[in-house]
Amino acid sequence: MIRALLQEQPQYQDLQIPSDKAGQKQLLRALMNVRPPRAAEEAFLKVQDAYLQEETAEKGITHLEELTPAEPGIYLWQGDITTLCCDAIVNAANSGMTGCYVPCHGCIDNVIHTYAGVQLRLECDRLMRQQGHEEETGKAKITSAYNLPCQHILHTVGPIVRGRLTGKDMELLASCYRSCLALAKENGIKSIAFCCISTGEFHFPNRIAAEIALRTVRQERGDIEVIFNVFKDMDFEIYADLLG
Repeated sequence: MIRALLQEQPQYQDLQIPSDKAGQKQLLRALMNVRPPRAAEEAFLKVQDAYLQEETAEKGITHLEELTPAEPGIYLWQGDITTLCCDAIVNAANSGMTGCYVPCHGCIDNVIHTYAGVQLRLECDRLMRQQGHEEETGKAKITSAYNLPCQHILHTVGPIVRGRLTGKDMELLASCYRSCLALAKENGIKSIAFCCISTGEFHFPNRIAAEIALRTVRQERGDIEVIFNVFKDMDFEIYADLLG
């Protein structure tokens, strides 16, 4: 896979392939991250898909049925969202909607695109070309999840907080949750895992974000089961407190 990616991107052909497995995995991820949206050969996809599914299996897959609800229809789970098996997971995307292009960046957008596979960026690019403009904050799109254990990915653009938090920021964040839930209902999705939208690179205050998320989900989820997925201990403590 590394050699194939190097061959299709001439600017990186002089890169040396590390001899160790960890170095090779890091280089592979970096090359996938910077790869522009384009179709890949079937032979490459076959190897990539097998590799990514094996990587996810090794991390361990968590099924919704294994979780205990914090209240009827609402769950709290701390872990890697790319290992969660439910109908759909939510990606905190940027307005370009084709993923994070920073090699091996730690944002959820990068992680989701990495472990879903290169097909995801191509599908997102097709959606954006059809739309003809960048995604608006508070809106959402749906794609396949490809090599992830979930079935779909809902991509939403959260507000970027610059300086003081405003009422508009809070309304836009609530709109992210409403848009994802509405899209889920339209597509027959019965379970959805939300990440902590906008609280990382977009600097939304964590507790206020959790309060908005929980309030909006309680009002709008209908019969959809909702998992609040957190990665940091701080966010787990916030949600645990809010959920009692």
